Amino acid sequence: MDNYFNYFTEIEEHFQKRRGTLMILSPLDWALMETWKQAGVPLEAVLRGIDRSFDKWELRRSRTRRVNSLAYCAQEVLASAEEMKEAAIGSSAVKKAAPRLEREAVSAFLRQNAERLERATLPMSASSIALEAAHTLRSQADAVEHETAPPMEDLERQLTVSEEKLIAALLASTPDSILLQVRKDADRDLAPYRSKMTAPQIEQLHKQYIQKRILEQYRVPRLSLFYM
Repeated sequence: MDNYFNYFTEIEEHFQKRRGTLMILSPLDWALMETWKQAGVPLEAVLRGIDRSFDKWELRRSRTRRVNSLAYCAQEVLASAEEMKEAAIGSSAVKKAAPRLEREAVSAFLRQNAERLERATLPMSASSIALEAAHTLRSQADAVEHETAPPMEDLERQLTVSEEKLIAALLASTPDSILLQVRKDADRDLAPYRSKMTAPQIEQLHKQYIQKRILEQYRVPRLSLFYM
C-alpha cells in the first residue's frame, strides 16, 4: 500500500507546516483526505499540490484571507496526480513500505475499539451489528497476538467491511431530522469548493463527510488501523 498508515498524518503535518499554524483539520478536511486515499492519489501528489497552492497564494498581492482548508488545494492536488500519471512515474516511484506495526499495539487498538462498540448507546438495529463487529475485532486481536492474522493489508480490508456495515446500519436507523441537519451542514461546508471539484469528487466528499459525522454522533470509533 502507498504509505498507508501515515498517509493522513503526513498530509496533516505538511498542510499545517505550510500554513504556519497547528490548526485542527475540520471534518471536511479529513473526508477529503479519505477521498484522495480511496481514489489512489499518491501521497507525493498531495504534498506537491499543497506546496503549489501555498506558493501561488503567497504570490498574491492581496492575502487578507488565509488558507483555512485542504479543499483550497484540491485542484493543484489533482493536477499533480495527473502530471505524475502522464509522466509515467507510476506508483512504484513513490511507494514507501508501511511502517512495521507492533503486534501488541495493533491488538490493543482492536480490543479498545471492541470495548467502545460494546459500550456505545446505539439504536437497536445498529446495536447487533456493533456487537458482531466487536466480536470480530476480538477474534482479530487474538489472531494478531498469536501471529496467525492475515497481512496488514487484508486485516485493513476486513476492518473496512465491518465499518461499512456499521455505518449502513446507523444511517438506516438515524432519525430523519438528524440526517437532514448533517446534510445541511455538509452542503454548507462544501459550498465554497464546488466550483473547484468535479461532480463525482463532490459526491464522494459529501458521502465521507456524512459518514464521519454520523460516527461522531453515536461516539462510534473508526476501525481503520490508520486511526491508531
